[in-house]
Amino acid sequence: MRRTVNRLMAAAIAVGLAPWWAAPAFAKDKITFAAAVFAEAGRGDRVKAWIESYNQSQTGVEVEPIAIPFSSLANTVFTQMGGGGGPDLIRLDQTDFFAAIPSGRLLPLGDVINDKDYPFLGPDRFMKVKDVRYGLLFDTTGYALLYNKDILPQPPKDFESFLAAAREKTRDGTFGYAYRATMAERAGFWQDLCNYVFGFGGRWSDKDGNLTLNSPDVIKGVAAYKKVYDAGVTPKGADAATYRRMFWEGKIAMNVDNGGVAAIFNRNAPQLPFAAAPSPFPDKAQGLIMTALVVNANTKHKDAAGAFIKWAYAPENQKTLQAAMGTSVGTRLDMSPEEQAKQPWLRVYEEQMQNALPQLVMGHEDKTPEIQQIVLEQVLKVLLENADPKDAMDRAQSLVERRVLR
Repeated sequence: MRRTVNRLMAAAIAVGLAPWWAAPAFAKDKITFAAAVFAEAGRGDRVKAWIESYNQSQTGVEVEPIAIPFSSLANTVFTQMGGGGGPDLIRLDQTDFFAAIPSGRLLPLGDVINDKDYPFLGPDRFMKVKDVRYGLLFDTTGYALLYNKDILPQPPKDFESFLAAAREKTRDGTFGYAYRATMAERAGFWQDLCNYVFGFGGRWSDKDGNLTLNSPDVIKGVAAYKKVYDAGVTPKGADAATYRRMFWEGKIAMNVDNGGVAAIFNRNAPQLPFAAAPSPFPDKAQGLIMTALVVNANTKHKDAAGAFIKWAYAPENQKTLQAAMGTSVGTRLDMSPEEQAKQPWLRVYEEQMQNALPQLVMGHEDKTPEIQQIVLEQVLKVLLENADPKDAMDRAQSLVERRVLR
C-alpha cells in the first residue's frame, strides 16, 4: 500500500501536479493603487500602513501602493491609460480628475457604491458630472482663518475688522497677515486670490460655464486683495514656506490658509497657540483643495477595486485615514470630545467646506492653467501699477476669450 502511494506521488510530481495536501493557498486578486502621497516622507508611510492594514484583513484582495511623484503622476498614468493599461486605482488632484472624465478614462462608480450608505462631506457633489459619479473624495480641505491667540485673542468677524486688526498687529517685526502675490508662486497666488474672489461673491464662470472674469463681484474680490496689499500688513515677497514658518515663530497674527497647514502646525509646533475661525469675508464660499479616488476604466479587477473602496469608506477606516493624512477625508466623522480637543480646527474646516468651491474655472477645468496665467498677470498690474480693477478684469475677460476659448 505504501509503495502504491509513493508511486502515485512520484507520478503526480513527474507531470507537474502537487498532491492535494500540498496544494498552495489561492492567490489574492492583486490591484494597484497609484498616488503621489505614497512618495511623501512621513505621510506617505502612514497611508501605506493604512493600506497594509487592509491587506492584512483580507484573504481575497491585495492592494499594492505605487508611488509616483506629483509632478509626473498625471502624465504617467494618463499615458498608460491611453494605451489600455495603467493602475487600477488612482488618487487624482482636482484638475486631473476633471481632465480625465471627457476622455473616458474613469470608470463610473454608480453601481460600485451607494451614496445613501455614507455621510459624504458637501464637496462630494463635485465627484459627479451630469449626475454620474466618477470618483470619491480621498482627502479634502477648505480654507479658514488661522490666527495666533497670543497676538489676537479673538478673530475678526468681517472684512473691515479683519483689516483693522491686521494694521494694529503690524509692528516691531510682526505682521498682521500674509498671502502670496508673486508669479514665482503662481499656483499659491491663484489659491489666495480665489479666496478673496469667492469670499466677495465672485465666480470665475456661471452655472452654464460662461466666463465671468469681469463680473462686479469678481472685481470686488480683486479690489479687496489690492486693499490688503496696500495696507502694508504683509511681508511682501515672502513665499508660503517663509511666512508659514514666521507664523509658527509668532511673527504673523493671521493667515487664511488650508487645513493641511493647520495639521502641519499642530504636528511640528505643538506649543503654537493657534486656532481657526471662518474667513472674514461677506460670502461663506472659500477655495477647496480635494483629491479623488478613481477607478481606471481599463481595470480587469472592478470587483476587487469595489471591495477596497467599501472598506476604505467604512467609518473606522475613514478615521484611521484622517489620522494618517492630517486633513478631512471623504465622510463626516463622529469625534469624541477628546478627539476634537486634539484637533479643534477640523470641525471649523468641515463647516467651511460645505460652501467651498474648487479653485478651477468650472466648465473650463482643463483650461484653468491658461486662464489663471492671464488673470494673475492682470491682477499684478492692479497691485504693482495701480491699474483699475475693473479695467484689468475687462482685459482678462477679453484676452481669455480671444486666446484661450477661441
